Amino acid sequence: MPSTLSADQKTLAPPRDATQALELARRVLRTEAAAVEALIPRLDERFVEALQIILHCPGRVVVSGIGKSGHIARKIASTLASTGTPAFFVHPAEASHGDLGMITADDVLIALSNSGESAELVSIVPLLKRKGARLIALTGNARSSLGRAADVHLDASVAEEACPLGLAPTASTTATLALGDALAIALLDARGFGPDDFARSHPGGALGRRLLVHVRDLMHGGDALPQVPHDALVSHALLEMSRKGLGMTAVVDDDGGLVGIYTDGDLRRTLDMGVELRTTPITQVMTRDPLTIRPDSLAAQAVQLMESRKVNGLLVVDETGRLLGAFNMLDVLRAGVV
Repeated sequence: MPSTLSADQKTLAPPRDATQALELARRVLRTEAAAVEALIPRLDERFVEALQIILHCPGRVVVSGIGKSGHIARKIASTLASTGTPAFFVHPAEASHGDLGMITADDVLIALSNSGESAELVSIVPLLKRKGARLIALTGNARSSLGRAADVHLDASVAEEACPLGLAPTASTTATLALGDALAIALLDARGFGPDDFARSHPGGALGRRLLVHVRDLMHGGDALPQVPHDALVSHALLEMSRKGLGMTAVVDDDGGLVGIYTDGDLRRTLDMGVELRTTPITQVMTRDPLTIRPDSLAAQAVQLMESRKVNGLLVVDETGRLLGAFNMLDVLRAGVV
């Protein structure tokens, strides 16, 4: 069968074998890991100053870059916005054609450029300065045009690119991304941004469900709550379990306080003991001091507790130990929390 390769393709070097490919991939990862590691000793008062500029910014954070730096800038803007710092991306070329109007004197621009000489960014700096906006530059050259013009310059330089040709932005983009993440997380901490705040920024999908759904939203209460009095017989407890369909029933005292639980597992143990179900008090075969959870706990926390203790259900109580509801693994599965 004749070859379908073009003349140019035939002159290419043969593909590397698996060993060579794996070694090259490992070298890439080592190079990029070293680039990120090298950033750590460089964090100093300039990083803190950048942090303070953003914290006291009355407007928004605008992140900009072109080429591969533009892709990193978009991700940093997204991370900032989702962790409590209002931010958006502006393309520097589009800024020169009208989008500069999106940036006000109250804003802070974070400019990304490995060389610090990206013409599209450098050309808009004088206009930003005239507006009164602050400039934070993340570059690989503090003496570059962007580095010298910035209110704060953060050093994102790397010893080498991971690309064997030394051309494709690889280690430099990784280092810049990591430095942007460090800034975003430091801002998150400084703002006291917590799980509830994060949930409000991520209401959709599985992440939102894990963060927003509480035990009180899924628990069975009122008439759907399986419970029997402490003087009930085992046969009474079985009827209650069958009616409510949760595979368990709570056992409560005269004041509604929780004294125990009776589950499908307890029933199997009861049958093994050979006791008479119609005459045996539930208090003789129930599990005392059952696992409980508060209604304001996250459903995801309830799942972690059930998995760690290898149980399928929990009873929900208030701060005094009064029974409020029942909650099982099927409830969280239906809600899509896990």
